[in-house]
Amino acid sequence: MLLIKKFVFSPFHENTYIIYDDVTKDAAVIDPGCYDEIEEKMLDDFIFSKSLRVQYLINTHCHIDHIFGNAFIKKKYNPIYLAPEKDVFMINLMIETAKSYDVELKKSPLPDKYIDETKILTIGESHGRFIFTPGHTPGEYCLYFQNEKICFTGDVLFKGSIGRTDLWGGDYNLLLNSIREKLFCLPGDVVIYPGHESQSTIEDEKKHNPFFN
Repeated sequence: MLLIKKFVFSPFHENTYIIYDDVTKDAAVIDPGCYDEIEEKMLDDFIFSKSLRVQYLINTHCHIDHIFGNAFIKKKYNPIYLAPEKDVFMINLMIETAKSYDVELKKSPLPDKYIDETKILTIGESHGRFIFTPGHTPGEYCLYFQNEKICFTGDVLFKGSIGRTDLWGGDYNLLLNSIREKLFCLPGDVVIYPGHESQSTIEDEKKHNPFFN
């Protein structure tokens, strides 16, 4: 069974997810936002307590609040690091970007492999596929597990909202199109796990999200 642990990290209140198989102990860390040693220890303590093997580090996109913990995760567990190719420029600019927000961070490594829609992510007996959903950033992907009916939506789709598009590379109409054509075609009972705030379902967002009603 695929299990999910959520942490809320950093001054940006970003959702960091650990997904893991309760039998094999295979695991992936999605969008590590751990900002300091205290938050790094919280993440590490949970991984240790569950005897998890971190096989993957995944960035849905590469805004700094989603990559604060990349360096820590890569150094500590040496997982395969997956990220969108079109967002790599943000990693190269992350130090300058952090200064503009008056925050500090450790320089992220570059991805081992790039995400695309042909890649299947296997965690134990669960298999997820990546869905290309640009608009918040040029390269963002969501991660969908069909059998488990869950989707990690990064900063694309939130409960009652959508990702902001006023940052570099954002495109409002492209984001709406990504949601309509790529996410709203998923079954209504799929639970979404966004990069900020609480979870929701595809059906609830189709019915109640003010950007579409």
